[in-house]
Amino acid sequence: MKTTKVDEMSFLDHLEDLRWHLIRSIFAILVAGSIAFLAKDFIFDQILFGPKNVDFFTYDLLCSLSNKLGLDDSFCINEMPFRIQSRTMSGQFSAHIWMSITAGFIISFPYVIYQFWSFISPGLYDKEKNSAKGFIFISSILFFIGVLFGYYIVTPLSINFLGSYSVSKEIFNDFDLDSYVGLIRAAVLASGLIFELPIIIYFLTKIGLVTPEIMKKYRKFALVIVLILSAIITPPDVASQIIVAIPIVVLYQISIYISKFVLRKEEKK
Repeated sequence: MKTTKVDEMSFLDHLEDLRWHLIRSIFAILVAGSIAFLAKDFIFDQILFGPKNVDFFTYDLLCSLSNKLGLDDSFCINEMPFRIQSRTMSGQFSAHIWMSITAGFIISFPYVIYQFWSFISPGLYDKEKNSAKGFIFISSILFFIGVLFGYYIVTPLSINFLGSYSVSKEIFNDFDLDSYVGLIRAAVLASGLIFELPIIIYFLTKIGLVTPEIMKKYRKFALVIVLILSAIITPPDVASQIIVAIPIVVLYQISIYISKFVLRKEEKK
């Protein structure tokens, strides 16, 4: 058996190696976050406050689709009856810092994944190491698709529902800046990580914790979990939950095929 660098490393050496990979990842996030910090006008005015404008892309698309399908104008947004305010001394600065860090993580995600792969790759076979580029590319693409899904689908649906919801005409919605930013941050990051499901299933199948049979057996339970998850990250209306649940169900089915593919390759070996 060929002796690898991993075989020669002690537990403390592994910890030291992990520490440096984490340091490099954090440094990349901070650098990207610093750039985002300087671009605050674009980050806040164009990106963050975009979904609160009635002419946002998603609202126009939903309105056009409803008109083409002969439905009423319930999907057309005419106004956003709420305001955003900052009620603490450090509210705006805190929101600026955390959004810069969030943007830094999103921008530097491919490099963070590269550092993760660099840490685990010494313990893999040569053929598995050669697939590093594919792994980094696919995981990054899935994450960015999830981020876009969270921003263009989950976020506007949530803002439209929660921003226009009212229990009395005596109450006007004045949302705190941290609450508004937190909703967008949670929707975007949660969607990005959820779209990593095929990658997670790939590794769980590689180490023998998941099989296609297990995933098929518990598909009904997974569907219930998906609906619960959709209810958590979207407003409590059926249409929004279905819109969010569909891609997650599709990802689950794709993950089953990925698990089958991994097992076939292992059997050939």
